[in-house]
Amino acid sequence: MKELKMFIDGKFIENTSGKWIDVLNPSTEEVIARMPDGTLDDTKKAIDAADAAQDQWEKIPAVERASYLLKIAAGIRKREKEITDIIVQEGGKTQGLANVETLFTADYLEYMAGWARRYEGEIIQSDRPNENIFLFKKAIGVTTGILPWNFPFFLIARKAAPALVTGNTIVVKPSQLTPINAYIFAQIVEEAGVPKGVFNLVNGRGSVIGHELAANPKVGMVSLTGSVSAGQQTMAAAAPNITKVSLELGGKAPAIVMDDADLDLAVKAIIASRVINTGQVCNCAERVYVHKNVKEAFMTKLVAGMKAVKVGDPNKIQDLDMGPLVESNALKSVQEKVDKAIKQGAKLVCGGKRIGDKGYFFEPTVLDGVTNKMDIIQEETFGPVLPIVEFSDINDAIAWANDSEFGLTSSVYTQNLDTAFKLVRALKFGETYINRENFEAMQGFHAGCRKSGIGGADGKHGLEEYLRTHVVYLETKG
Repeated sequence: MKELKMFIDGKFIENTSGKWIDVLNPSTEEVIARMPDGTLDDTKKAIDAADAAQDQWEKIPAVERASYLLKIAAGIRKREKEITDIIVQEGGKTQGLANVETLFTADYLEYMAGWARRYEGEIIQSDRPNENIFLFKKAIGVTTGILPWNFPFFLIARKAAPALVTGNTIVVKPSQLTPINAYIFAQIVEEAGVPKGVFNLVNGRGSVIGHELAANPKVGMVSLTGSVSAGQQTMAAAAPNITKVSLELGGKAPAIVMDDADLDLAVKAIIASRVINTGQVCNCAERVYVHKNVKEAFMTKLVAGMKAVKVGDPNKIQDLDMGPLVESNALKSVQEKVDKAIKQGAKLVCGGKRIGDKGYFFEPTVLDGVTNKMDIIQEETFGPVLPIVEFSDINDAIAWANDSEFGLTSSVYTQNLDTAFKLVRALKFGETYINRENFEAMQGFHAGCRKSGIGGADGKHGLEEYLRTHVVYLETKG
């Protein structure tokens, strides 16, 4: 049985609480490891270590800080197979997607390292003679990252890479469902020679570890990827110290299929963005609005495609489209949402139930006859379920798509540029994908609005989340 350790101040720390949390393989329901049930004291030690290391870390030239990111990326590539296998085992990802996550994490570290020579401040003209106004971009200080289970390895890099290259230190808490990959990441950090205290890893429960990562007065910024309720709790914990928060929360992404859409492309992209990671991705297409003129043809292709999705144990089968849901609670939640939709009047076209009695597998599911008031349209499902709504007027599609408490991503399928931009101007979401699957690029800006979050990640703007502005007024003699 693998027993994980925390990584604090450059050292792997034995379990101080004596209590453990089991880590399950969601395909088999077998215990594959156990992680320390970390304490408040563990968390404070990690934050103190990050605080002690921060000043010296910030003094190092950015390009030198970036060199450590490149070393970590190289370490990931050396352990590609091991990391891929672990992501499959603890998260239920398909082998292909787990491998993409592994290599994309290395890519992301290299990408963010490239900003070391490119992020910059400004010199502004003053209204006074002989004065210049300087805007220096400086590190925030100690940052913390609270990680989800759905892309657990990549999210370490998404939070740590921009933090470290800009001179911040960081403490991360992985999900208790998927902590093994983070343990490997910490090993690679140690092997890369990152100075002690710059990167710290604490395991445990969100109510203990996560709360302190947001509430501790030494923390300058807390970044969380998770549920709306977790985001609300993080904001509340950060509020007394006015700590900066960056939140990527839930989504209920609409996909709008116009009557001039390439239906083959639309069906392929929507299925891909619905069954990826078994539908457990916040920017996945979660509801589909289809023009009545193409509804029948679209449904025929969609149902055939969903029935053809290959589902199985990714530990044993390489060529799969979908594995299990991550835990028993997720399986229960998806089943309840489908059952409730049917009671509210939705028609079950395919799927709708658990597969087998071992592992948390659920059938790819399509629901027709859905209205915008049904809970299946309004609540995040986080499973391989597609509810379909028919429309005849583009303005109805826009209104229904925007009728949501979420505002993360959206997608549009049309071959008319005027139509595409009419929708882009009207949709109230942080991202819109046109004629492609719902998956962001590292050089973009992954950010939502409304209850989907505050702040954002990726690209130049994501990097700037980890910087503060220091204004200097310098007046000289003429």
